Amino acid sequence: MIRTANRKTTLGVIIGSRAFFSPAPCRDARDQVTAQLDRLGVDIVTLPFEATANGAVQSIDDAKLYADHFKAHRDEIDGLVICLPNFGDEIAVIELINRTKLDVPILLQASNDEIDKVDVHSRRDAFCGKISVSNNLWQYGVPFTETTQHTCDVDSESFGADLERFSRLCRTVRGLKNARVGAIGARTGPFQTMRYSEKLLQASGMTVVTADLSELIAAAEAIPDDDTELHEKLGRIRGYGTIPAHIRDGQVLKQGKWTLAVNRWIDENECDASAIQCWRSLQDNFGCATCLTMSMMGEDLMPSACEVDVMGAVSMYALTLASGAPAAILDWNNNYGNEVDKCVCTHCGNYPKSFLGETPEVGELDVLGEVIGREKCFGAVKGKVQPGPMTYFRLSSDDRNGMLKAYVGEGDFTDDPFGMDGGIAVTSIRDLRTLMRFVTRHGFEHHVAMVRGHHADIVNEAATRYLGWPIYHHNGTPEPQLSMPNRF
Repeated sequence: MIRTANRKTTLGVIIGSRAFFSPAPCRDARDQVTAQLDRLGVDIVTLPFEATANGAVQSIDDAKLYADHFKAHRDEIDGLVICLPNFGDEIAVIELINRTKLDVPILLQASNDEIDKVDVHSRRDAFCGKISVSNNLWQYGVPFTETTQHTCDVDSESFGADLERFSRLCRTVRGLKNARVGAIGARTGPFQTMRYSEKLLQASGMTVVTADLSELIAAAEAIPDDDTELHEKLGRIRGYGTIPAHIRDGQVLKQGKWTLAVNRWIDENECDASAIQCWRSLQDNFGCATCLTMSMMGEDLMPSACEVDVMGAVSMYALTLASGAPAAILDWNNNYGNEVDKCVCTHCGNYPKSFLGETPEVGELDVLGEVIGREKCFGAVKGKVQPGPMTYFRLSSDDRNGMLKAYVGEGDFTDDPFGMDGGIAVTSIRDLRTLMRFVTRHGFEHHVAMVRGHHADIVNEAATRYLGWPIYHHNGTPEPQLSMPNRF
């Protein structure tokens, strides 16, 4: 299977035109948006230029033609791009959208007028036409995405950046609306914080597939030592990081069998992400950790959260879709001295190596190893996350209020030292106290997903505009709101 995180994005392209405006810009807009999407590696669904007058949608008949074509490609299309090289025909555009009922993100672009070309034969008036089309979208209850500028040239860098961002947004929305999340093992007993509602996830289109930990342990034990896939997996494990000299071949073999069993189950159940009972049944009953397994899946853009944190796995998946990069699950764990806008985020050893930004050590769990014996705990990925920009996100199941809720924001990983074992990430977040107050007062978990780079605006728009989740965007720019009059 090709998972959403790995597949190419496909966008339907619509050129909107009003018949009594100059048709000349229509072909240019079509050629230019095609060139922009080709440059981004995005596939295109549209009709040939000759299918309609000027290759545009400017009548009900054009709308029917395009709607039928898009419906035939329903399973491929991740989003729609509407370009208005002139005023555009609002009725034709909204009829097309209403007839297709694709329920995908829409990017609405309008072209600039040139101030020396506003005579009756050259003017575009797309500045105004965009407002008319958006008004119709509002009337029909159709959400859409804005370009950075109200109007822009189709071949501009600004619109190219809008298209790149929009393709990520479409991937995020499609992925989350159709996600399949594996839950391997029972919720870790001491952590009631990992409770969640499968039904609320299903209401947003996400399916949870469950397996008892014993099923996976039995599958791992049944793998013969000479299995070809196993030897390929062992080769990858040995090349994934630095393994200390005292680690025995038998420990690596167990880790390879466990990883292969989990990977096979994930593929059989077509899971996009997963959450695993990582302690301590696996160590006691099979004899390895699962951190390395989760790390390697994350590196392959199949995020996996520890402690059966299904909501954390979905949070990681959202960041993976938005960024195209491996995400990790971390604890909000320690203060950093007296620096109020810094904290330390940690986990035992499940970070993908690209997330760390350096070659990790693959060793044994430190804290649990001290309790039950390190020989049972091989498979921890250790290292300090390298400096750079990051995005954090947490989706939570609020059963008391019958909804999913979230927060998102951006900060930085720093190069500040911190002498703790495992996976360490020293983070800097502006106005951290306000964020932590929000987390504690609204009942969020101590786990948070993070990814390298700044992608909060994509996750925020996907959540609010297209998925309908309430979200707090820390340090984000609030959307303009109506002020309701106080009449009393």
